[in-house]
Amino acid sequence: MPLRRYLIALGAAAAFASSLIHAASENAWPNRPVHMIVPFAAGGPTDVYARIVAEQLSTIWGQQVVIDNKGGAGSNIGNAFVAHSGSDGYTLLFGTSSLASNGALYRSLDYSPTTDLAPISLVARFPFFMFVPNSSPAKTVKEFIDYVKAQPGKLIIASPGTGGTAHLAELLFLQMAGIQMTHAPYRGAAPAFIDLISGRVHCYFGSGELLTYSQSGQVRVLASTGAKRSPATPDVPTVAESGVPGYIADGWQGIFAPTKTPPEIVQKINGDVAKTLADPAIVEKFARNAYTVESSSAAELARFLEEDTAKWETVIKTTGIKID
Repeated sequence: MPLRRYLIALGAAAAFASSLIHAASENAWPNRPVHMIVPFAAGGPTDVYARIVAEQLSTIWGQQVVIDNKGGAGSNIGNAFVAHSGSDGYTLLFGTSSLASNGALYRSLDYSPTTDLAPISLVARFPFFMFVPNSSPAKTVKEFIDYVKAQPGKLIIASPGTGGTAHLAELLFLQMAGIQMTHAPYRGAAPAFIDLISGRVHCYFGSGELLTYSQSGQVRVLASTGAKRSPATPDVPTVAESGVPGYIADGWQGIFAPTKTPPEIVQKINGDVAKTLADPAIVEKFARNAYTVESSSAAELARFLEEDTAKWETVIKTTGIKID
């Protein structure tokens, strides 16, 4: 081959190789900010823990993970936004256990929690805590059940909103304990707790952030809803060991992407979430409020969502609650 033709061919090959390297660099994920959608308002517990995870992932990826709060409609606005987003890995959902209940709870959804979202990893599980006012005669779950049975339907159980996981945990408790109470939905935990402290409502199931109220002596905590006692409150028994055998009602958080997100991106996010949740500092931040970090494979989260969906569908159907 003449030298001139050889040099031309060599130059073309080098240019092609350079273009391949450039394309690979351009396509390496992530090469721009990633948006993590939180389907609740800023400042709440879901938002707080999403920001803890996002900050760590930003460090790992060298790209900003931006938290976008899209609250409303029991998390459906944010969930649907991600479900209808592009499947390129740049829009993620910091999902909650509402994904397991909303399909049965709402008369119609414009997305499917199981077919429009790709599970990536579980992040944490947490129990709820059963709070009563200091004026309540009940010091234990069994005493509370007896107290309610003596006046069926006359006592009030509050929740931060109809159909939320805390409300469903309450409904399951009422079913399994065989008691009747009047439900009073509130716009969040703060106004409900004001009425709980004063004794205007008689029970409230809330997450670990609210333990400060019992620790300061403003209300009484009777039990936790988990399968076992929370390490954050080892002296607080579970509902199951306090008179309602078999009762378990955990909340949870996990990361999802739009369906058809490339498996290699799902795998990378999964691995980096696992690294994040293995950090002792992250574990400690979650544990302060009785959250237990727990990563999983994508397949494990899919199975977990399926099982949790079946559980809450049964509760919703037997109680007949529906939201338009």
